[in-house]
Amino acid sequence: MVAPPSVPLLLDGRALADSLRTKHAPDVAWLKEAGRTPRLVVLQVGADEAAQAYIRGQRRGAEAWGLSYEVRTLPADSGEAAVRRAIRALNADRAVTGILLSLPLPEGLGVRALQHTIDPEKDVEGVHPENLGGCFRGRGLLPCTALAAVALIEMSGVALEGAEVVVVGHSDIVGKPVAMLLLGRDATVTVCHKFTTGLAAHTRRADVLVVAVGKPGLIRGDMVKEGAVVVDVGINAVPSDEGPGRMRLVGDVAFEEVAPRVAAITPVPGGVGPVTVAMLMRNTVLAARGIPPPDDPNQLPLFAH
Repeated sequence: MVAPPSVPLLLDGRALADSLRTKHAPDVAWLKEAGRTPRLVVLQVGADEAAQAYIRGQRRGAEAWGLSYEVRTLPADSGEAAVRRAIRALNADRAVTGILLSLPLPEGLGVRALQHTIDPEKDVEGVHPENLGGCFRGRGLLPCTALAAVALIEMSGVALEGAEVVVVGHSDIVGKPVAMLLLGRDATVTVCHKFTTGLAAHTRRADVLVVAVGKPGLIRGDMVKEGAVVVDVGINAVPSDEGPGRMRLVGDVAFEEVAPRVAAITPVPGGVGPVTVAMLMRNTVLAARGIPPPDDPNQLPLFAH
């Protein structure tokens, strides 16, 4: 556990994202010289407004990293077979090194089945079963948000070996992968979810608390151990005090209550989000050069340094 300072360490996701871009700049330069510019193609079905903010963030990230970025849009009424054909065409295109299926999809389309159609070697979001399985070893194209959460934990300086870690939320692309990655670092991990009874009893034990449920203010000040490290993955739009119809972004953690008690905490926005985009770009670079061997320094646990 990190000793609590008078002012908590704010885990700056933008600074960490910048450091990751700098670290991988030589890889990008080498790939370009070799005629293998990393190229990420985002496939969206329809033009969901909620997805556009994510796409803009991804495009800015790709431009900053010097990667090629393209959005291909299918009609909103496309059937599952048409989406599969589009994914398979991208799988077969050697110029495309990374593929991401933009969510949400129109009603009636199977998200997991379509994500599983993506070639695992181009699945830069880390959602294919082969890549999710890589979380057991900490190798491969791993889920971007889970990587971001672990990188921010590393940034705090907390010693993970033997630490009590509580993960609130057990989604396939955040909660479960985070738990597996931290088990690989010899932490003692508890996973809580909506059916967990006595949530506060678990969270108060945590040296490291990761929250990813999409429920604003779920974790209150009295639910957190003094001196803990808190990573808030949640991002929720709630009404703002600035006027009718105005919204603001908050996390799953009641920041003003929790921050005075802890050693380190992520802000929302500006914490996990920028690092998630950086990890998407990082995965695109790794996919372009080929999955590296197990002793490659760009793999866990050294990827955040």
